Amino acid sequence: MVTNQSAAEAKQRNVEKMGEALGAQYSLLWQEVVLLHRNWEQYVVLFGTKPSRIELLNQSAPYFFRMLQDDLWDVTLLHIARLTDPPKTGNKENLTILSFQTLIDDAKTKEKLAALLAIVKDKTEFCRDWRNRYIAHNDLDIALERSANPLADASRLKVKEALKAIADVMNAVDFQYFHSETRFDLGGALGGAMTLLYALYRGKKLQDECVRRLEAGEFNEDDLDPSEL
Repeated sequence: MVTNQSAAEAKQRNVEKMGEALGAQYSLLWQEVVLLHRNWEQYVVLFGTKPSRIELLNQSAPYFFRMLQDDLWDVTLLHIARLTDPPKTGNKENLTILSFQTLIDDAKTKEKLAALLAIVKDKTEFCRDWRNRYIAHNDLDIALERSANPLADASRLKVKEALKAIADVMNAVDFQYFHSETRFDLGGALGGAMTLLYALYRGKKLQDECVRRLEAGEFNEDDLDPSEL
C-alpha cells in the first residue's frame, strides 16, 4: 500500500483494482487499522516501555494518567473487537475484516484468508469478552466478583498478537492485488506521547528547581502557578 497518497486517492486506486465493494471497504479498514496501531503505540510509549516513565507520570499527574491508561486500554480492546466482528449483526452490516472472504473471488486467496481469519478470531476473542461483559456492558456477576467465569486473560502481549493477526489479513489482501504490504507497527505520531514525556521531564526539572529555591528562601514570581492556565 502506497502511504504518501491521500485517503481519497488511495480509495480510488483500490476501487479500480479491487472493485467497488472490496476497494471501498478495504480503504476504510486500512485507515482504521493504521489508527488502531498508532493509538496503541501511544499506550506502549507511556505505559509499557520503562518503569521510569511510569514514575514520571505518577509524579506529574497520577490521577489523570491512570484514567488515561484505563481509557486507552478499553478503547483499544473495543477497536479490535469492532474490526473483527461478524459481517452482520442481525440485519445490520458491519465494517469488519471478516467480510473479505465474501468479497474476494480468487480461490487461493480465499483459502489463505480463511486460515488467517481463523487466527484472528482466536487472537481477538478476549477483546470481545471484555467488550461484551465489561466495556460496553457492565456484567453484574463480574462487578460483584461472584462470577464463576472471569473475564478472559488480557495483556499487552495478547494485544500485540491480535494486532499482528489483523495486519496479516490486511496484507494478504494487499499482496493479492498490489504485491505489497504495510508495516502498520512502524512510525510514531508527531506531537504524541514522546512529545508529552519530554515536556513532563523538562517541567519536572523546573519544578525541582522551584522547590530548591523555595527551600533556600530565593522565591520569585516565576515560581507561582501561571494564572493564564
